[in-house]
Amino acid sequence: MSFFKKLKEKITKQTDSVTEKFKDGLTKTRDNFSGKVNDLVARYRKVDEDFFEELEEILIQADVGFDTVMKLVDELKLEVKRKNIQDPAEVQDVISEKLVEIYEQGGNSSSALNIQEGELTVILFVGVNGVGKTTTIGKLAHKFKNEGKKVVLAAGDTFRAGAIEQLEVWGERVGVEVIKQGAGSDPAAVMYDAVQAAKSRQADILICDTAGRLQNKVNLMKELEKVKRVIEREIPGAPHEVLLALDATTGQNAMLQAKTFKEATNVTGIVLTKLDGTAKGGIVLAIRNELDIPVKFVGLGEKMDDLQEFNAEQYVYGLFADIVEKEEE
Repeated sequence: MSFFKKLKEKITKQTDSVTEKFKDGLTKTRDNFSGKVNDLVARYRKVDEDFFEELEEILIQADVGFDTVMKLVDELKLEVKRKNIQDPAEVQDVISEKLVEIYEQGGNSSSALNIQEGELTVILFVGVNGVGKTTTIGKLAHKFKNEGKKVVLAAGDTFRAGAIEQLEVWGERVGVEVIKQGAGSDPAAVMYDAVQAAKSRQADILICDTAGRLQNKVNLMKELEKVKRVIEREIPGAPHEVLLALDATTGQNAMLQAKTFKEATNVTGIVLTKLDGTAKGGIVLAIRNELDIPVKFVGLGEKMDDLQEFNAEQYVYGLFADIVEKEEE
């Protein structure tokens, strides 16, 4: 049985609405990536060195990342040799299989959040301004609330004009309380207040917003360390997740941001926003493979429920949906 058929079987056991969200959200990347792979396959009669060189180019253009591309192509060559594949069309199936494997290799690739059942879970959000961090916090609060959890938000980005108000708008929209102080106040003091408020209200989840001024990197990192210290002093073992919000449309720039934040704080997962807005969705694989940080959520649209838990198989299905469905005909 081909990998595409196995993939389709696995995915039909999952929610149809999730499959459609990944399929729709990855339309731009699929049109770009799969279209070029289809064209490549149509132009070659056999799988040779030139074929692999062109494939490398396509993968690099999709922002899969140089190191990841080299690793993927090396594995493809071995598999093609092992299976004695002559027909380029058969390589598409192997590519999809290897993409899932590459994502799942290495350390923890799970998208599950470290939720403390019966206790307060603290999630710290980090990331530069403009990546959709506050919007993501609002959508995540909405998700938790729908699951019956009591959620409190902390307005820890006290420096950016309008950041507190933006979080308050989301708090009202979702129906959750926002703990804040005045603009320019100490973010660590806001976090202290937020932890006390979340405890006294017996909240399940506290989601904390933070500032994102990377141009002032040293101060920003010191501030994040202070915020984490205050949270940990009040709740040993917290924060339970440090989620880095990255804008998928910025491609390799997002990789640089991820490296910077990884150096400064213990990032436990990535939230990749605006994945539906880019034709270079291969960035998911580059982040996972080169930084060894799992992608926990992806933004696949602007609606409240378009923030989806990441799933490697749904992602690869989204990349190759046209070919998978064609195989079924």
